[in-house]
Amino acid sequence: MQKERHEFVVAAIIPQFLERGVLWFKENKEKVKAAVKTQPFWKQNILVLEKDRVIKPSELLRIIGDFGYERARIIFGKGEFAQRGNIIDIWPINEEKLFRIEFFGNKIENIIALEKDAALPERKNFKRHQTSKEFSAGNYVVHLDHGIGIFKEIRDNYFVVEYAPPRIGAESDLLKVPLEQKKRLSPYVGFETPTIHRLGGTTWLTVKKKAKESAEKLAQELVALYAKRECAERMPYAEDDMEKEFAGLFEYAETPDQLRALKEIFHDLERPRPMDRILCGDVGFGKTEIAMRAAFRAVLNNKQVALIAPTAILAEEHLRTFQNRFAHFPVKIASLSRLTKPREAKSMLGKLKNGEIDIVIGTHRLLSRDVAFKNIGLIVVDEEQRFGVKQKEKFKSMRSEIDILSLSATPIPRTLHLALARLRDISVIETPPEGRVAVKNFVLPYSAKTIRRAIENELARNGQIYFLHNRVETIALAREKLIRLLKHIPHAHIEIIHGRMPEQEMMRSLEKFRNRECNILLATTIIENGLDFSNANTLIVDNAARLGLAQAYQIRGRIGRGNEQAYAYFFYRSQHLTESALQRLTALQEFEELGSGYGIALRDLEIRGSGNVLGREQSGAINKVGLNLYSQILADAVEQFGHR
Repeated sequence: MQKERHEFVVAAIIPQFLERGVLWFKENKEKVKAAVKTQPFWKQNILVLEKDRVIKPSELLRIIGDFGYERARIIFGKGEFAQRGNIIDIWPINEEKLFRIEFFGNKIENIIALEKDAALPERKNFKRHQTSKEFSAGNYVVHLDHGIGIFKEIRDNYFVVEYAPPRIGAESDLLKVPLEQKKRLSPYVGFETPTIHRLGGTTWLTVKKKAKESAEKLAQELVALYAKRECAERMPYAEDDMEKEFAGLFEYAETPDQLRALKEIFHDLERPRPMDRILCGDVGFGKTEIAMRAAFRAVLNNKQVALIAPTAILAEEHLRTFQNRFAHFPVKIASLSRLTKPREAKSMLGKLKNGEIDIVIGTHRLLSRDVAFKNIGLIVVDEEQRFGVKQKEKFKSMRSEIDILSLSATPIPRTLHLALARLRDISVIETPPEGRVAVKNFVLPYSAKTIRRAIENELARNGQIYFLHNRVETIALAREKLIRLLKHIPHAHIEIIHGRMPEQEMMRSLEKFRNRECNILLATTIIENGLDFSNANTLIVDNAARLGLAQAYQIRGRIGRGNEQAYAYFFYRSQHLTESALQRLTALQEFEELGSGYGIALRDLEIRGSGNVLGREQSGAINKVGLNLYSQILADAVEQFGHR
């Protein structure tokens, strides 16, 4: 649909305008137009285009280029423009519509507002991700009896689902499901694009049978582990008055979810049966504080505690946090990872064996044969799904004898939670800490000018920046490019970290960033977990098309950890977009409003959540039938084996 317009406004891509958004520009349009005539700032950053205005097309292209807009062959989203002869298309960041400008010579002859979807490339089989539990046209759905199809519409009191054609060249089959049979349909949630089934035949029956076998095997393991845990006993952990003093020194007010999780964990510790609980909460929602209080309870009951993290960086961050938090208490804390010098490691292992160390924090090195404890009581595992198969087997063998608290930043899907509720204890923190400000999220075409302005904006408030460049081979070149871009900002200091650096060198760069000796950390996705710098409140991803949604979600969690407004800029190159990258960026674009982090990454997170609880070996079966149906099959299997 097209609609002629007399005029429209183009705003430069600068942080001040990105933050204000479309609604603000709509409500203040006349004030903005007036300011352009009298104030230099508005004149430099706002362009008013009117029908019959005389301006050379080349001049217009130069201005919008200076505004930070990126030229594209096909316009994908806001911040892009394209030219075809005497026609210029542009999608202003301050508008929900794409605008077409038709020139006659040097005069604007027509201005046409196009519908939003007109800016998206028409690609075969392209479907947007939806995160609603309601069925939406184009989404994959699972029918209990017929398998995976594509939801089309609701027509004449029926859900209409499209399946694969019965043979090559034939039309697709349609299945009509009565509305009263809605329970036989569920949204497909999976980690990959599913296979659309044909109606009839035995394929779906075979797929379901294999999924059932996988679920039954897992259910047997879980039930056996559960029964073994029921038989194991230890002395209950008694409460100590020193815990109240420890809690009183916490600088924030606990959220209701934190208090509930603490109550559940302490209830576990006060029973004679070993604890095995998963603590789920978004990044920065206070999981570590709860883990420290559980650790203190164990230490006060003369037990040793081990916290195991998947990376040395994350282990070092935990070590620093624990040392600061326990500074006023007689708790001895040590660390063990590849960063530990051999002589220090040997001494520490001796003290650990003799009981001279209360809490040890490290990587999977803590699972080595030469590590012995005098009286280990509690193991805290951070991001268990990131460990290898051997480490997971070690955790599994410990579960019947030692208290285990697993921390995860991945939400557990409701369907899976219900399936496992009677076998795995799960605590969920869903409410953010008081005063936390939601990160503002921007998805834009790559623009060096916009990057420079975003950095200038953060440095102007004495803040720090994460700059994500996810290619080790070219990260040094990216640094040189960034130095040239910021050459007029003498106080901009850049440090690099990536996974192939010697860890001591990596930690030195992080220490400089922590001490504010540098203000820009140029990094790969190694920053995804563990960094907690409250002064870092701008994230710039120079090629977001390389990231998965869950990665984008986790990395965005590195900023906005204090009370300052934080900004995340996800840039992309429209000329090199693949089909899958286009889908991910569309999801980011659709959920750019505040508080949408869970919505952005739901599709990835639900599967990663199942990986946390079930293990990666179940992922194949889940992808074949979808998470919802797999959870239902698993719940039935648990019920079946639980009564034997």
